[in-house]
Amino acid sequence: MLEGLKRAFQSLTERVTKATLSEKELREALEDFKLQLVGSDVSLETAEHIVNLIRPKLAEFKVPRFGEAEDAIKTVYRDVLNNILLEFPPETLLSNIEEKSRERGEPYIILFVGPNGGGKTTTIAKIAYWLKKNGLASVLACADTFRAAAIEQAKNLAAQVGVRAVSQKYGADPAAVAMDTIISAKSNRESVVLIDTAGRSEAKKNLLDEMRKMKRVAQPDSTILVLDSLTGSAAREQARRFHENVGVDYVVLTKLDSDSRGGLALTVCHEIRSPIVFIGVGQGMDDLKPFKKEFIVERILA
Repeated sequence: MLEGLKRAFQSLTERVTKATLSEKELREALEDFKLQLVGSDVSLETAEHIVNLIRPKLAEFKVPRFGEAEDAIKTVYRDVLNNILLEFPPETLLSNIEEKSRERGEPYIILFVGPNGGGKTTTIAKIAYWLKKNGLASVLACADTFRAAAIEQAKNLAAQVGVRAVSQKYGADPAAVAMDTIISAKSNRESVVLIDTAGRSEAKKNLLDEMRKMKRVAQPDSTILVLDSLTGSAAREQARRFHENVGVDYVVLTKLDSDSRGGLALTVCHEIRSPIVFIGVGQGMDDLKPFKKEFIVERILA
């Protein structure tokens, strides 16, 4: 996991801890480092931002006479990575859900968006399972009325987790499905509405327009973007388009356990400034973990 980022930082460490570098040598080392970051799915803009944060600190760095150079340089990296990575504690999400229920007596509405094949529906089921373990009842809105077998998949996963699912026929208005589910949740006093949606390609304007309509009608409390870590640089453009067209509050990264490069987390946090709330690390319903900065940072710098 994250071997590409780890190699990039290790390579730079080896160069700057052997001897105090001249200005030219440091510039060359940072250029190589930037290219390694880009090769590990960090966007060019994010890689340049990282280099600009590191450069002044390394320019002042002196190799200690009695060792400990690697520890000193890792402190520099740790500060930079913590500056870029954004986390949102799931406990805060629980508090927000409970607060809305207590003060307004209404369900908390979460709209899930993301590209095709990103693991969105499975992630929703995992979040429903997580909510259930925390004592909160949720209901799934099967608002993907476009993709073949999407409704069956959502209903099967809901049944597996033990939550209700509300659906209509294929071709139905997704916004109407969402509203039916919200009304149903109020009647059943369920705490959370989880709205599944069709996977949107960033190139299909009509589907993004439909997504904006759904957000306008359902008025979600949070919009969560689900991205596949393995799609790397393609996910950067997807994240940017979804944020520009729909608005993204939080991000879930799936398949992070299989990601050998690891740059997407840095790119998403830097480019759309939306925190990561969960990471997917397996296929089981329990394989959804709260995202913490140190999870990424310590693996990169190990």
